[in-house]
Amino acid sequence: MSIYAIGDLHLSFGTDKPMNIFGASWDKYEIKLEKNWNETIDDNDVVLLPGDFSWATYLEDTKKDFEFLNKLRGTKLLLKGNHDYWWTTLKKMKQFMQENNFKNIDFLYNNSYETKEAMIVGTRGWTFNDTDNSDKMLNRECNRLELSIKEAQLKNKNKKIICMMHYPPITKNMIERKEKSEYIEIMKKYEIHDCIYGHLHANSHNEAIEGNIDSVNLKLVSSDYLEFKPIKIL
Repeated sequence: MSIYAIGDLHLSFGTDKPMNIFGASWDKYEIKLEKNWNETIDDNDVVLLPGDFSWATYLEDTKKDFEFLNKLRGTKLLLKGNHDYWWTTLKKMKQFMQENNFKNIDFLYNNSYETKEAMIVGTRGWTFNDTDNSDKMLNRECNRLELSIKEAQLKNKNKKIICMMHYPPITKNMIERKEKSEYIEIMKKYEIHDCIYGHLHANSHNEAIEGNIDSVNLKLVSSDYLEFKPIKIL
């Protein structure tokens, strides 16, 4: 069993929301994604999906998108992104999966997830540029991240922990100004050395922070950045 990741699928089988405004690479990307996925992933693998799964507004409108995901190999673990307006309570989402016979799909939401090799933790995060209520939202997301980590440690304190977020946990401007990231500090506190994230598309790929930052290895896994092919994490 291996752990893979790919974020920001932005599926829109149930609504008209084309992604090729971000470039020609998004033309018929669902076909490329399905092909690459099933050539890469085995049934026993786990795939981390850090946000922006579907353009649907309501949970009932995600059915065609989840039908697509359900056909793909492996167990899929979803995190909320800033465009996942359909996201609701964990209970309602799990019930929706059961009612539609969607298998091997789960959600990371104020909890943790255990695989054979690792514990998966995380939270959506928040943009550092939102001056209106950034402090409130950043504090909330930091609290959620720490709660997720603590739950993982209660389940199994001996396993490696992998963190996934939707928003980048730190920005280039912060690094240039030598500013600390609360998310990175929490990961360091609990000795988490791997974090994946999404959110960035097209020209925003230039803003990606990858590699070792204060002992945390960061990796951008937006689907267009990965050319629609899941990347192996562990």
